[in-house]
Amino acid sequence: MTGTPSPWDRLPKTLASVRDFNAAKGILLFLIGGLLYAGRIAFIPVALALLLSLVLSLPVEALKRFHVPRMLGALLILLAIGAVAAGAVAMMWTPAQDWYASAPKTLALIQHKVTPLARMMSRLEELGARAGSVGTSARPVTAAAVPLTTAPNIPSAVLSWLRDSAIGAAAVIMVTLFLLTGGPPMAARMTAAFFDHLKANHVQRYIEKVRAEVAHYYVLTALLNLALGFATALTMFFWAMPTPYVWGALAALLNFVPYAGSAVMLLTLTVVAIVSFDGLGHAAGVAATYAALALVEGQIIQPLLVGRRLEVNPLLIFLGLWFGGFFWGIAGIILATPILVALKVVAENAVDGQSMLDFLGPNKEPPADPQASRPVARLA
Repeated sequence: MTGTPSPWDRLPKTLASVRDFNAAKGILLFLIGGLLYAGRIAFIPVALALLLSLVLSLPVEALKRFHVPRMLGALLILLAIGAVAAGAVAMMWTPAQDWYASAPKTLALIQHKVTPLARMMSRLEELGARAGSVGTSARPVTAAAVPLTTAPNIPSAVLSWLRDSAIGAAAVIMVTLFLLTGGPPMAARMTAAFFDHLKANHVQRYIEKVRAEVAHYYVLTALLNLALGFATALTMFFWAMPTPYVWGALAALLNFVPYAGSAVMLLTLTVVAIVSFDGLGHAAGVAATYAALALVEGQIIQPLLVGRRLEVNPLLIFLGLWFGGFFWGIAGIILATPILVALKVVAENAVDGQSMLDFLGPNKEPPADPQASRPVARLA
């Protein structure tokens, strides 16, 4: 007589289905990653436009409350951003030309200061080679034939890079303009069209929450970065660093990239200070001052103002920067943090998003098990 199969009888089929599902997910993720990498030229402008539309949609909606159409408001905001960017480029154009003109002298000075260290390393390498050749017969060394290579065409490469950058920037501006003009309802309808189980009003609610949180995060981050740039420029002026306002602007710009931006800025200031001044004490003071400013801003002021609600696991941020840079270069590094923040906002508002929230959240001690403190009943 055959009855209903027990759970133990169904266990092999269940494990097989779970294994097949996980394999399918792995294959899907691999295919998505390959598609993003292969089509990065097409996907990068769209992704940057989505980020800009999330950040700039709040001022567009604010202008709409004053009866300014979305199209006109988006144009005004994009023109204002373009004017600010042009002013920043004009401000740094002259110092950049001066640095470019003095590049041969700077490289010669760096070579002069690095020569003693290079000689010491060469001496140590020579001593190691002699120690390794003890007891071996000397063999004549023949010079290897070095193939002649054609020098790269630098002007052609620069022109190609400028052309690709101009095309990408134009695509970003156009897609951002269309997204800002259509607003969240258009994005919600387009997203819901690809998923049958989603409704446009639900998608729009998620978009509104992500937009509010990401825009709030970036506005406060931009203000903090401006304050850090002003403090950096002021301290570099007191340390008599050349073109202190350039270092302030660079510090504010690089600080948008977590961890890596401040590290690159610290290394840049240290190298410039070593080249610009004779004593190492002066360069150490410059480096220590910026390190103190970045530490106070990143570990004290930013958590107080931005809040811990949007904190993400630092390991995931580092991995996001690493893989984002591998897949999409600088654009991937820029997009890594806002993507993680958006995923955390979605997980906070989703019904079954607790597991994703625990995965993305910062490291915390696991809650104490209330059953662990109860005495265990002994068997009679």
